Amino acid sequence: MGQYLPVLLLAVLAILFAVISRFASQLLAPSATTVAKRSPYECGIVPGRETLERFPVRFYLIAMIFIVFDIEIIFLYPWAVIYRNLGGIGLFEVLVFTLSVLVSFVYLLSNGALDWGPAKQARLLSPMVSANRTTLTTVRRVGLDGRHEGDVGPDEEAA
Repeated sequence: MGQYLPVLLLAVLAILFAVISRFASQLLAPSATTVAKRSPYECGIVPGRETLERFPVRFYLIAMIFIVFDIEIIFLYPWAVIYRNLGGIGLFEVLVFTLSVLVSFVYLLSNGALDWGPAKQARLLSPMVSANRTTLTTVRRVGLDGRHEGDVGPDEEAA
């Protein structure tokens, strides 16, 4: 028990520090708020107007993708250095880790993290594509059928 006494003492001191800091901040903090204290701080620039819109969720999803792959690379470098010493257990552990990263990546993709631009708009606006759809049903045929005799285009005058 004597060997765990420093760890126990450190845990008690950490909890005591957190509790005392919390009460001290509530006791000593000024309670009067002003407009300047309630306004957001943007690198010393005083905001001239309210923002038009909030950041889209896609922005945060892309940031999450960056963090996920950044962490994966950070953990794969040490593994790559000593992979021969780890054996089968090391290979299994890195496969489990890679699977967890892949699952998080699939989750982000399913939430539309990489959908943007005209392709996203077209996908959202168009109905599901049916198996019966062919070029005969979807391509508008352009020809002389249904035209009046006076409706001749500039290409067709020379012919």
